[in-house]
Amino acid sequence: MRTRTLGRTGLTVTELCFGTSPLGIPELYGPVDEQRAVETVLAVLDSPIRFIDTSNNYGGHGESEQRIGAALRAAGGLPADVLLATKVDPLHGSDDFSGRRVRESYAESLERLGVDRVPLLHLHDAERIGVDAALAPDGPVAALRALKSEGAVDWIGLAGGTLSVARPLMETGVFDVVLTHNRFTLLDRSADELIHRATEIGLGVLNAAPYGGGLLAKGPAATTRYAYGERPDMHAAAERMAAACAEFDVPLAAAALQFSTRDPRIHSTIIGMSTPARIAQTLESHATPIPEALWDRLEELVPARESWIGEK
Repeated sequence: MRTRTLGRTGLTVTELCFGTSPLGIPELYGPVDEQRAVETVLAVLDSPIRFIDTSNNYGGHGESEQRIGAALRAAGGLPADVLLATKVDPLHGSDDFSGRRVRESYAESLERLGVDRVPLLHLHDAERIGVDAALAPDGPVAALRALKSEGAVDWIGLAGGTLSVARPLMETGVFDVVLTHNRFTLLDRSADELIHRATEIGLGVLNAAPYGGGLLAKGPAATTRYAYGERPDMHAAAERMAAACAEFDVPLAAAALQFSTRDPRIHSTIIGMSTPARIAQTLESHATPIPEALWDRLEELVPARESWIGEK
């Protein structure tokens, strides 16, 4: 698998990153028992994917991180060539995103994962408190900067959805990496300008949820939801794209994944997976040949801007 340099961090990342939110959030993805979760992580460690993304709050009690930690113990530790990143969060059910809470969140994550540090630590979903509170002297951004200056982490990232919050935070010059989700897909280009600007200022760019929460992976016959909600315009466009892919004998999921991986501005694409079989399917989608004529056709089928998630 090809690798890329994650912006100014100098970190080497594989084009695909294992997203672990499905291991800990059953209300969104369905139940995953611990054995299956551990087997999935072990399968990733045995695959070409050398990048794992998680978060303190993937699960009410950090289930995602706990299961990654169990798999790492079974594997004899984190392989030296695997990059592990996590995110800081308020305590589940709390709105406390103070600097003190950032330090607590990071300490909890390290304990669950069974590692001494992670090189990349993200601020997660700052839209929960807004720009001003995030930048307050006792807020989360100040705490992340302190952790970096103390050598507790090497790089700090900004991971979230709401573009109207991500954009001004990205411009502070504090962050080294930006992670966006559901907003740069075959169907939705809301984050295109954010990605362009991040590239201009030398940030690493991570693109998560290229399937839009499942619509572009399961297909429009299986689900009508895009990015956790009902969006009829997106579903109708997905039907047209699926038909176009069928004409070229290319799975819709392969086109959706490679739409992200073929963009040189995106250093790694994060895909949530919860079974070993899903890893094999993802690697197959990544390797599927796609003719340029299909890309041209798919561009013609992108929904109008007003159908996109936009600044939300």
